[in-house]
Amino acid sequence: MEVWPLCVLFFLACSRTDGAMLKKLWRRLFLLVGVLVVCSGVRDAAGAVRSWWLVSPELLKHAKLEMVWQTELPLKKGDSIRELRILGERIYMLSDGNHIVSMDRGNGNVIFSRSLAQAGFPVVGLELYEDELFTVVANELVEINPEFGTVLGTRRLGFGVACPAARNSLCFYVSGTDRRIHTYRALDKVGLFQVAADNDSTITSIIADDNFVVFGTEAGNVVSITAGGPMRLWQFDAGGGIAGEVVRDGQSLFFASKDTNVYRVDMIDGLGGEFVWKYQTAAVLDRAPRVGEKVVYQHVLYKGFEAIDKASGEFMWQVPGGVELLAESGGKAYVIANGMLVVMDNIKKRRLYSVNFEGVSRYAVNTADSRIYIADKSGRIGCIKPVE
Repeated sequence: MEVWPLCVLFFLACSRTDGAMLKKLWRRLFLLVGVLVVCSGVRDAAGAVRSWWLVSPELLKHAKLEMVWQTELPLKKGDSIRELRILGERIYMLSDGNHIVSMDRGNGNVIFSRSLAQAGFPVVGLELYEDELFTVVANELVEINPEFGTVLGTRRLGFGVACPAARNSLCFYVSGTDRRIHTYRALDKVGLFQVAADNDSTITSIIADDNFVVFGTEAGNVVSITAGGPMRLWQFDAGGGIAGEVVRDGQSLFFASKDTNVYRVDMIDGLGGEFVWKYQTAAVLDRAPRVGEKVVYQHVLYKGFEAIDKASGEFMWQVPGGVELLAESGGKAYVIANGMLVVMDNIKKRRLYSVNFEGVSRYAVNTADSRIYIADKSGRIGCIKPVE
């Protein structure tokens, strides 16, 4: 309520009132203004409390969810959250200005916070191998201590990088824009050998195991070679380029192709690739599938988000406008779509309910457990879990 109309009325009353009554009017005015100021402060404080939450706790409770923790990262002016990535027991935030923050994903405590590179430098991938983080910044392979964020070592590369690097106990494997995988000994970063696809296609994804390496190409090849040298073990050819990374789940490989199909190919002791199924979508695919316990999830351009039976390759359900899988729990899948969190029943293959996620603009993909990690660009980040 505005105060100035009361003041006008007060002065009109003053012009027609004697001294004793005037004193009473002054006291009442001061009392009323004080009450209005206090109420305004309470209202503003309540609004601040409401705006703190990424998602209303009342809405979460209605959807059988609860906030585990929420915090706000102190980003620099003009900087915003670009990406959230889960690696082991940590969640990593990378900002537009190439600032990295490592957090304990159980309680939200910050492990380290540092500048990874100058703003504008390309940062390709962030991976974890045992007790070491690694990434490629511009044309430099960088190893990082995951406890302190300190740089353990670097290796300057003489080429641009086409996809995130991979590592096993023996080597680093880096795909270059020269359409070659460059291999460096893990111990001292000495270059060992290079390998290319037979058709000289750009290599867009690498998986490294101590016994073999698998890579996908822009031409649609999935190729396995020996880990210690460029000897081919097997090759599978899809009808179009591999979209995003090839995803390993045990002895199975899942990948999306620009021929509109999602594929499952099983490895036989790493020595052979056996075609299991392919699932055809209604559009060209632009990203890798997400592989859950019993379900494979695929974003389909202009269509939404689809679930595929992991064993049979058969259609299960679709969320129109769906963008990404956030987590699985107890036979349920949590999918973000058009500012909503949509909860799907994987057993009955139907939609259960949805929650308003309008304030959420950043999120992590979690296929390890049931926790959901969300954020907004300004630095608020939180963890939600289902209440079973």
